[in-house]
Amino acid sequence: MSEVAIRKTIVLTGASRGIGHATVKRFSREGWRVITCSRQAFSEDCPWPAGPEDHIKVDLSDPEDVGVAVAEIRHRLEDDGGRLDALVNNAGISPKLKDGGRMNSLDTPMHVWRDVFQVNFFAPIMLARGLFKELATAKGSIVNVTSIAGTRVHPFAGTAYATSKAALGSLTREMAADFGPHGIRVNALAPTFIETPMTRPFLQDENFRRSVLDKIKLGRLGQVEDLMGAIVFLASDASSLMTGASLLVDGGWTAE
Repeated sequence: MSEVAIRKTIVLTGASRGIGHATVKRFSREGWRVITCSRQAFSEDCPWPAGPEDHIKVDLSDPEDVGVAVAEIRHRLEDDGGRLDALVNNAGISPKLKDGGRMNSLDTPMHVWRDVFQVNFFAPIMLARGLFKELATAKGSIVNVTSIAGTRVHPFAGTAYATSKAALGSLTREMAADFGPHGIRVNALAPTFIETPMTRPFLQDENFRRSVLDKIKLGRLGQVEDLMGAIVFLASDASSLMTGASLLVDGGWTAE
């Protein structure tokens, strides 16, 4: 008699739009249970089957709210035997000046630095630590979505965003060393500038659009679908011997 396949489960932050939205759809098609987390309440427009019963509204900029969300996630994972196969820390914020300009290290208010680091850096480790037992039970995978902005001064991304992503990249390596002995893999995905609802208004400026395209060796803007194969790869057993790595999906931006 053949064994019954265990349905895999993923927890994903920043699920309400852009990269996160596409990731939910991809993993749902692959047969995974997807527990979504975002600042927004579940929308009936979201085209995946689980609906609000697998959605958690959480403000990642509030450490107490993150703690409440961890407890709720753990409770919901009891339905899957207390196991979690993948945690994708996708949520991130990148504040801009009132005119949409880049916030540099001189003009970024300290409260903005704190908010950016709480969402982009502290929330991922809080979630990973809070869900450690469930990840260890499944010998699961953590994927931290960083950015090429974390490796060099970026012409568009602000300083707080860039440094938070650089810190998350370093944290990925540290987590790989600490979580590895427990069977948990930790890798990073570093994408280029991706066309999403958040970035599309900037791309309407032809000069801005051209300046982005000039950086990308493949000569086209990245789309959310371009990242899906990499996320599935890092989250699944296909990358079973990878940990502590950062996978670039940047169209050649950093090939200099």
